[in-house]
Amino acid sequence: MKQLLCLILGFAAAFLSALPARADVPAPETSAPSVLLMDQDSGRILYARQETDRRPLASVTKVMTLLLTFEALDSGRISLDDTVTVSEHAAGMGGSQVFLEPMETQSVETLIKCIVISSANDACVAMAEHLGGTESAFVEQMNKKAGELGMKDTHFVNSCGLDAKDHYSSALDIALMSRELTTKHPEIFEYTKIWTEDMTHHTRKGDSSFTLNSTNKLLKQYPCATGLKTGSTSQAGFCLSATASKDDVHLIAVIMAAADSKARIADAIHLFDWGFGICRLLCDANTDSLSAIPVTGGTDSFLPVRYRNEFRYLDTSGSSEELSKSVDLPDSIAAPVKKGDPVGRAAYYLAGEKVGEVEIIASASVEEETFRDVLIRLLHRLFFDAGGRAAADATADGPS
Repeated sequence: MKQLLCLILGFAAAFLSALPARADVPAPETSAPSVLLMDQDSGRILYARQETDRRPLASVTKVMTLLLTFEALDSGRISLDDTVTVSEHAAGMGGSQVFLEPMETQSVETLIKCIVISSANDACVAMAEHLGGTESAFVEQMNKKAGELGMKDTHFVNSCGLDAKDHYSSALDIALMSRELTTKHPEIFEYTKIWTEDMTHHTRKGDSSFTLNSTNKLLKQYPCATGLKTGSTSQAGFCLSATASKDDVHLIAVIMAAADSKARIADAIHLFDWGFGICRLLCDANTDSLSAIPVTGGTDSFLPVRYRNEFRYLDTSGSSEELSKSVDLPDSIAAPVKKGDPVGRAAYYLAGEKVGEVEIIASASVEEETFRDVLIRLLHRLFFDAGGRAAADATADGPS
């Protein structure tokens, strides 16, 4: 009986996960077994089917390698101009490659282009070794990062995505790492939009030119496409983590185990068309001014406040109504207050339903009034106010 109940619940979960964001809109037509569509900004899943199934992910693995690369760039550990020397191990990678030679030197930026544009396994391993010392040490960092991102159905064995036992991910996990890369490091799009670019081999035999050609055919077939990473092997089938933007809506589509390259492109287009068709981005820039809050027991009498950030909401309800906002601030606030402290909030509603909120924060600090502050204020009133009144009286009693 217990096994039957678990089976029923499993079927129910799979059915519910495949439901579209709106019940009145048919699901997008896709052929791949595992697909997912996510709003990049919020991480909201708009559509998914078998999104937690563990499957080989081929070169989509490189999304994680790129994420760790850009984190290293942001932290200052490496720079785009750093020189990387290609090892025998990196140069010996099979599959998709740009035929780097042992002891060849390339800049970090060139290797990024080789990874992103041509999905080069040799460039990917060279970067992994540059960052981790060895590829195996770098793979440990990849798995650690996967855990931090909540990627529960992912395990990496290599940095480039060649078929290997226990090397797998899921459509949901691929979306999670793709979102982390694109939201935290939007400069990745400077590379993912490149269709072709000429490069130079720097080897002991001399320099020679070669051309990078994008593996992402979606860039030419879908006007809104911006990236991100393709992948295909005999075990993985044809995979894709695709990104596209339209009317300030940014979507991530993941396709796993498609039958061929055309099928994965078609699935991505169907997901994007469906997503852009049901999505409406509602924004409030929060540029309206807010009244200062009276302060009790502070060195200043009033506290200036502001919204922490703008508000953005992706509406898929089909409603034609606009956002309404309700501001909640206290009548007064006790010192001390630090700049940036939350002091209230603005709630946003659509068709009477709350859809989110933004904190209202202090835009300055107000220190607590000390005994010395009180004494100085009293003396100020005693002498200056009294002196002012005396001068006024003398003027009033003088000759007219």
